Amino acid sequence: MTEHDQAVAAGEGVKWSWPSVHPEGRKFALIAAAITIALALAGWTFFAWLFVGLTLWVLAFFRDPVRSVPQGADFVVAPADGMVTLIRHVPPPRELVGVNGLADAPMMRVSIFMSVFDVHINRAPIAGTIRQIEYIAGKFLNADLDKASEDNERQHFLIERADGVKIGFTQIAGLVARRIVPLSKVGDVVVAGERVGLIRFGSRVDVYLPAGTAPKVALGQRCVAGETILGVIGDGAAAVAISQ
Repeated sequence: MTEHDQAVAAGEGVKWSWPSVHPEGRKFALIAAAITIALALAGWTFFAWLFVGLTLWVLAFFRDPVRSVPQGADFVVAPADGMVTLIRHVPPPRELVGVNGLADAPMMRVSIFMSVFDVHINRAPIAGTIRQIEYIAGKFLNADLDKASEDNERQHFLIERADGVKIGFTQIAGLVARRIVPLSKVGDVVVAGERVGLIRFGSRVDVYLPAGTAPKVALGQRCVAGETILGVIGDGAAAVAISQ
């Protein structure tokens, strides 16, 4: 149990603290910091200050904050921070369709766009066993475009619950993103909200909700990975929202 969990269990509440930096980002921060020092020693003060800003941005980009995951057997939590930009009824990725995969029938897809200012650690939307991870090389189009789901570099995940319910979700590279980094492997048993991967640097995640499950989020809504409930499995009542 983490200090955060111990404090909550003891009824002490929690205090704000700086989020940790994921190990994947530390090497980039060290490189930026080394260049900053080199520029400063060379007397190139203006460029040194630019790299100070870049170093801080890298640290912020790879931040890995603690999340409080809602506990509910049928909750589907957001795998990514960002804005819901697309909600559409579409065929699932062909790589995830099959006897042991998703049904070959249209599913509700919720797309979450991550800007370069969002946390880029991706989390499991449900608890279960990772049955499939499929990496597909592709283009680097704007991740906001619908066709990015089929054209861009991407990585599909298939997670199966103990009762056989399956969820598919896809990490999609964008204009700036050039690397999809897995943090888990096929056969791993994960809990909802557990870290499973990240994308560098700005991208999108698509989630395919099971049949009979309507999205509980609306277009334009901000999601928090591991905390926002995208849907409740078997609940077909869609969320109603008003932009204001």
